[in-house]
Amino acid sequence: MYSRVEIEYANPQHLDDIYSVQFNLTPHKVSQTWANLLAVASKKHTVDDPGRFYGFHNKAEQIKQAISKINQTIDVINEFEPIIEKYVTSVDEQDTLNYLHHIFEIYHGLLNQQTHELWSRAPDIVHRALADLNILVHECEAVNRSTVNRPSHLTTWYAMPKILTLSDDDYKLFDDCSKFGTIYLLYTEIGKTLEDLSIDNDHYIHTSAFKPFRHFSADFIVRYYDDNPRQIEEKHANIKQYYDNNKDFFHKQGLPWGHPYLVPGSVPVATLETTSESLVEKLSTRQWVKSVTVK
Repeated sequence: MYSRVEIEYANPQHLDDIYSVQFNLTPHKVSQTWANLLAVASKKHTVDDPGRFYGFHNKAEQIKQAISKINQTIDVINEFEPIIEKYVTSVDEQDTLNYLHHIFEIYHGLLNQQTHELWSRAPDIVHRALADLNILVHECEAVNRSTVNRPSHLTTWYAMPKILTLSDDDYKLFDDCSKFGTIYLLYTEIGKTLEDLSIDNDHYIHTSAFKPFRHFSADFIVRYYDDNPRQIEEKHANIKQYYDNNKDFFHKQGLPWGHPYLVPGSVPVATLETTSESLVEKLSTRQWVKSVTVK
């Protein structure tokens, strides 16, 4: 059994400038399953983007880079076949981001089930661009919503299968109030949860756009901040309002209010071993995940 996780954070300009952070696994079976997946991921798969850090500093530069990357990705796809009609000019254009996520859902397909005929014709560079479109939509959203007092980072592995699912009992482990230095399972579905739909006020809601948080993998997010209880109350009210506005849709899916698949948040799988007031400052210059190791 595993008990700890170590993340090596490096300066992207000087990869030998490393700061290691230790986490203890939380005592439940989901954490152990996640740790097993993490051990496989670190040996057999590559990290999508080791530099997915938000809310530390220099938001303006992050916005500029996020817009540039997603528009370059759109160009790659459209050069093969012009299926995307919108580009991103501002990260607060949520309807455009919702539209691009919808494009990803249609042409990429669900998890490892790529069935669209365009996918079957497309070369590998377009396959990767379609996969990246999802990541970059969420990067634009994360940069837009990030503030200097809500630093976090995400780690995902390219082409790692998403085949394990949460049990109904596992939803009792969900926590939607972020705690400093906690690692949470990352949503890996192709679609959005009720919480995501409510945050985005997504009008593209349909059976392929809404996907409960069921599958999980080694992917994770580390949050280096504590949520404000008032923000959580406002979030809950927003989620309920969105549900009520789309009640017929959710009832047709067999999801009455209170169903486990509608629970917001995620499962905390590890917590910081030692809290340091200077930790965020140390990570602000080391925003590159060099390695993730389970012990």
